[in-house]
Amino acid sequence: MSTPDPRPATPPGTDPTLGAPAGDRPSTPPTTPAPTAPATGTRPAPTRRTGRAIGRTLAAALLIFVTVMLVLFVMFNTQTVDISLVFSDVEAPLVLALVIAAVLGGLVVALLGAVMRARRRNR
Repeated sequence: MSTPDPRPATPPGTDPTLGAPAGDRPSTPPTTPAPTAPATGTRPAPTRRTGRAIGRTLAAALLIFVTVMLVLFVMFNTQTVDISLVFSDVEAPLVLALVIAAVLGGLVVALLGAVMRARRRNR
């Protein structure tokens, strides 16, 4: 029993890679393949990964979501409230009081982060 021939059945005188009979093609010298990088540990140039594009898309979607939530937050918190400070009482819109508190909290977190980075750098 013999094994079947894996080559495609093409008519004689044709080149299956070009699709034209060998006699109809102009004769061109065979080309040599481009030299490859030596196998001495060099790596080919990295290709761009889609992870960055996905990360940017996710960041943009998150930014849009947070912006919409902030606008809705401002629209639904317009009532005036009494704020008791150390030496006086102030009436202000609730949204203004909450935004000021959030900004002050963000500044405290940023300041603590800068102090921690400076301590780690000095070690």
